[in-house]
Amino acid sequence: MKIDILTLFPGMFDTLVSHSIVKRAIHKRVVSIKVHDLRDFTHDRHRTCDDRPFGGGPGMLMKPEPIFEAVEKILGKKKQDKKPRLIYMTPQGVLLDQAKVKKLASFSRLIFLCGHYEGVDQRVIEKLVTDEISIGDYIVTGGELPAMVVADSVIRLLRGTLGSEASKEFETFSNNLLEYPQYTRPAVYQGLGVPRILLSGDHKAIEQWRKNEALKRTRRRRPDLLTRRSE
Repeated sequence: MKIDILTLFPGMFDTLVSHSIVKRAIHKRVVSIKVHDLRDFTHDRHRTCDDRPFGGGPGMLMKPEPIFEAVEKILGKKKQDKKPRLIYMTPQGVLLDQAKVKKLASFSRLIFLCGHYEGVDQRVIEKLVTDEISIGDYIVTGGELPAMVVADSVIRLLRGTLGSEASKEFETFSNNLLEYPQYTRPAVYQGLGVPRILLSGDHKAIEQWRKNEALKRTRRRRPDLLTRRSE
């Protein structure tokens, strides 16, 4: 997969590409990530990427020209068969869930646009954006942190990223369930023991225990997921 990121603060992504699973995926050539500074696509000495909104109102708005030029540079002059997947991170977007992550992981190229201030000129959304995504009903300073969240969640689903492909199939939100409780050595710590079933070696019984525990945990913490599961 190729991932391009359009941002006013490219340095924020140094951490994303330099650590943990994303770093491993880049090293294994599962994914390539290129970060683009939108200020490189301006033509004034102040490298201006924002301006006041027409009609008045508080705050500033990201200008369309640098974004359009950046996308044109990324895609080249060759005519695209279909609109590339351009994801605009915005609190007004569709709430991110694992189903959306899986869908995004099926594409070979993603472009992330990190908004700031009061957002971006509507013409960018109408002409370039294919997905408006929110990571929750709250406001953060800009789209960089949300873009990292989405990129990380997508990259870990790509074949070859994780050490065990099976680990992706038994996680929280698989089949709209929270993950079951897990334990490791020692079997007893500070008087707290591991459930006996997990020490039994009976894999069929263990699998059933895990399913039951996942249902119990989901029912207690996120009953809304069970509603979606039954739809």
